[in-house]
Amino acid sequence: MSAPEFNNPETVAPPVGAYSHAGWAKAGSDVLFIAGQVGLRPNGTLPETLVEQADEAFANIARILAANGLSPANLVKLNLYLAQGLPAAPVREARRKHLGEIRPASTFIYVPQLVEAKYLIEIEGVAVR
Repeated sequence: MSAPEFNNPETVAPPVGAYSHAGWAKAGSDVLFIAGQVGLRPNGTLPETLVEQADEAFANIARILAANGLSPANLVKLNLYLAQGLPAAPVREARRKHLGEIRPASTFIYVPQLVEAKYLIEIEGVAVR
């Protein structure tokens, strides 16, 4: 397996969160693009709280990785979208729970609303093998 390699150049300020500034995916790697995952459970139900939706969205990322023979260590990039006005702390806690010390290059932004107002968070990713 060719795992991604990460770095934080000394010429930029250190990361302010659980991410790396840059990630290399070496030539010859297989690339898996993970569509945006909301907090839907495998049975199709949607929890009401951000805490539960964030946990489930990260769990969905982990499930997709596992179904493709990968793990969070294969993630090279994450994009997180959070509904405006909601606290970031529950998202960061869910990330710690599911990714541990894995620090892919990441973007975390607030959006006015996701495709349906009932969805509070969406996460998409790119992984390599």
